[in-house]
Amino acid sequence: MAESHNLALLAESTQDRLGDHDALVFEERTFRSAELAERARRVAGGLAELGVTPGDRVVVVMANCPEVLVTYNAVWRAGAVVTPVVFLVTPAELHHILVDSGAVVVVTTGELLATVLDAAHDVGAVRHVVVAGLPAAPNDAAGAGPRVLDFSDLERAAERPRVERDDRQLAALMYTGGTTGRAKGVALSHDNLWACARSSWETSYVPGLTRILVPLPLSHAYGMIVTVVGMHAVEPGLSIVQRWFNPGEWVSLAQRWRAQRSALVPAMVQMLLGEPLENADLSSLIYVSSGAAPLSMDVLREFERRVPSAEILEGYGCTETSAVISSTPPGRRKLGSVGVPIAGCVVQIVDDDDAALAVGEDGEICVRSPFVMAGYWNAAEETATVLRGGWLHTGDIGHLDSDGYLYVVDRKKDLILRGGFNVFPRDVEDVLLSHPQVAMAGVVGRPDPRLGEEVVAFVSLRPGATVDAGDLVAFARTHLASTKYPREIRVVDSVPLTSVGKLDRKALRQLVAVPC
Repeated sequence: MAESHNLALLAESTQDRLGDHDALVFEERTFRSAELAERARRVAGGLAELGVTPGDRVVVVMANCPEVLVTYNAVWRAGAVVTPVVFLVTPAELHHILVDSGAVVVVTTGELLATVLDAAHDVGAVRHVVVAGLPAAPNDAAGAGPRVLDFSDLERAAERPRVERDDRQLAALMYTGGTTGRAKGVALSHDNLWACARSSWETSYVPGLTRILVPLPLSHAYGMIVTVVGMHAVEPGLSIVQRWFNPGEWVSLAQRWRAQRSALVPAMVQMLLGEPLENADLSSLIYVSSGAAPLSMDVLREFERRVPSAEILEGYGCTETSAVISSTPPGRRKLGSVGVPIAGCVVQIVDDDDAALAVGEDGEICVRSPFVMAGYWNAAEETATVLRGGWLHTGDIGHLDSDGYLYVVDRKKDLILRGGFNVFPRDVEDVLLSHPQVAMAGVVGRPDPRLGEEVVAFVSLRPGATVDAGDLVAFARTHLASTKYPREIRVVDSVPLTSVGKLDRKALRQLVAVPC
């Protein structure tokens, strides 16, 4: 009989295999693994009492806390589908996800309750909002919207047996960035996440390195896969989790808990360079994983100069591959590369006609593996385009060397990666075009040494307009998440168009290279 890849079963087997141990440190408190497992069993029962049935989507939009991990495990035990949303979401963005996913429950934290209620007030499918750290008088705020209850209410439920789910059934529905209905849900099965995490663990495991500092949003694809990777461990480990990334606190926690590893995005590495790293005792830190965006070699070298015990290991992936395609094996780094495809993942570089290219030639990075998504939720046409020919077409440009190492050199898509978060130009353009004095808008990324890329918008105004660039930045800021709104807007006489009337992004990129 084939081994089951059900994630709830994986969590159970991990607990049985490793036994009860200190598993999590969060805000001055240490949590034991048995305690977290018992809470998950009770919350699974609580979700069932709320009417959550196998296959239902449960949106999890929370700041990092132990309840995120408890909720993920509980949702999988209940046979439901985790739909994680990064806590920087705006009400408009969350509203789209709630409607598109058909979610029946939202689990959140107190500081995000107002955003959730704003997004969910007219979404009939959402029956309950569960809050860890419930503010006072929540139901008065909810009005005619969903019922609001405290996370502890779910934990008072009786434990229920794990719901059996086929490995090919959905475990997670992870949305790409978006504000206007184009955000797509990436459908990932239990098998996808189990296999990706297993291969990632096999690539990265070093005996004895069991203390990891985690500042990543656990609701991001990168953060979620880190949690599942931990379920494949063969020795007890301790995760030190930050509510959200703060560079000074990261340094303090790394020292106090003698962290041996950490998972970061390049913007976090850059921000850490603003701290007096050389004055801290970070000698326990051996490996730092970096992903989600390109990392500047200058930043890498400066970090390693100031933290000489540590080596940065770059990786590469996308949500459609359960977050990982390649990873750098410890001790086998090639500077400039994003490592080798992890076990089970086959990478092929193709030209514009999907013909395979030779070693060293740049082309589109395509992937075939057990971690590739089942497809986009409610988007059959887009799924067929991306998964054509049995390969996932990433839209990224790169090449393989003779040793099988992957190098990502450019992006075929217009996607902007700002601080590890996806920004779709059209989402920003639509917000700007909603301003009554804006006639045309075009958005591109500008290279940024700290964030990887910064969002830059070019706009032309309607006759008689009185707004200026500052006004439009403020307008965009009220309608877009903090990771997405443009910090720089240039007002031009006309936004360049191609001969067929489409935005000429090539011309915009040339303009953005010219200082204001």
